[in-house]
Amino acid sequence: MALAVTLIVLALGSVLFHFLSPWYFTPIASNWHAIDTTIAITFWVTGFVFVAVSLFMAWSLIQYRARPGGRAAYQPENKKLEGWLLVVTAVGVAAMLAPGLYVWADVVQAPQDAQAVEVVAQQWNWAYRLPGKDGKLGTVNSRYVTDDNPFGMNPADPNGADDVLLATPELHVPLGKPVKLLLRSKDVLHDFAVAEIRVKMDMVPGLVTYVWFTPTKAGTYDILCEELCGVGHYAMRGKMVVDEPAAYSAWLDKQPTYASLRTHVAGDAAVGKTLYATCAACHGAGGEGNVALNAPKLSGQGAWYLERQLQHFKAGMRGTQDKDTFGKMMAPMAATLPDDTAIANVVAYIATLPDTPVAPTLKGDIASGARQFATCAACHGANGAGIAATHAPRLHGMSDWYMARQLKNFRDGVRGAHPQDPYGNQMALVAGMLNDDADIGNVLAYINSR
Repeated sequence: MALAVTLIVLALGSVLFHFLSPWYFTPIASNWHAIDTTIAITFWVTGFVFVAVSLFMAWSLIQYRARPGGRAAYQPENKKLEGWLLVVTAVGVAAMLAPGLYVWADVVQAPQDAQAVEVVAQQWNWAYRLPGKDGKLGTVNSRYVTDDNPFGMNPADPNGADDVLLATPELHVPLGKPVKLLLRSKDVLHDFAVAEIRVKMDMVPGLVTYVWFTPTKAGTYDILCEELCGVGHYAMRGKMVVDEPAAYSAWLDKQPTYASLRTHVAGDAAVGKTLYATCAACHGAGGEGNVALNAPKLSGQGAWYLERQLQHFKAGMRGTQDKDTFGKMMAPMAATLPDDTAIANVVAYIATLPDTPVAPTLKGDIASGARQFATCAACHGANGAGIAATHAPRLHGMSDWYMARQLKNFRDGVRGAHPQDPYGNQMALVAGMLNDDADIGNVLAYINSR
């Protein structure tokens, strides 16, 4: 009797929890209401079967409970009952499958006027490619992929010259217009998902999969990888911004094209030498850094990373947090560089400086650090040399005391919290794996040992 009551309470409690629970789907922001309807039908069918089976089991426990003088009847076959079970089961399965097949027919038939957007996944970053004014995407191939050409653009294809390349986790799409996402992965299996849009599709290396949707509500929505793709899977996040058409056009006009990136003029090291005089006061004439002045080593660091950090200081993405004492000192120094050309010039000069070795200042458990660095190595490289394609700077041979401070800042929310610093946001998530200063010391000790 107790077991029968338990089954009844479980069945009724599950139904009440479903209807009274505050947790349910996020509000939809696209045309895919049919997906919600299909899931709701599945809930109704499986819910009805669950309640019916639970109540039948409870009834059977009561009806056929052991009683004095009671005897069970052996009935190995019952064609009538089997027939009913076959029909009811077939109807239930069809009720769940038919709507899904109907919706899938729409999912695989993107409208002819849908705007094509290529989404490129790589541990643990998102990047995007949009057609230019010709409305056509140029061809790509893995054999063309380099640090300078992370999308693998075919330089001989004229259709790709005006393609818009976005090496950022943030994608903008226009409100009310169909969008077809072409999905490809450069390394392992990923999965592109936006809960509010109701799109989710695997990204398979060597294949191009796709989904389409029409945004119906302006706003910013999280992009997640919903396929376990490695130790940094949880940090693979992005943003989808749905703009009004006018705002989208204005945003698109400001984005770089493949042609503009290829013709990017390198900085002038001779001009940069003069500008560097201000930097040298703290960072040293040779960019070797100065721990007494809290100025890290610059020589040997990737030019792309130095440019980005100077731009972040100028834009207020770094050096504005109250607890970032030394970042606040750097911000006004970066402000002395009036524009991107000046930044490129000073970085070009730093690139000419000799990569002077710096003595390690930290000690730790190298073996423990090696295990923890496995996560870092996926982006920064096995030897900590840095990888431009994953937006990860060089670590080996740089100022370990400075890296220790930055890891603490990331971990404590002092750095990486600015909404326009996606790579800082990602690093803040990864730094959370370092529980205390000892863990930080261990990782840096291992990097110094490489």
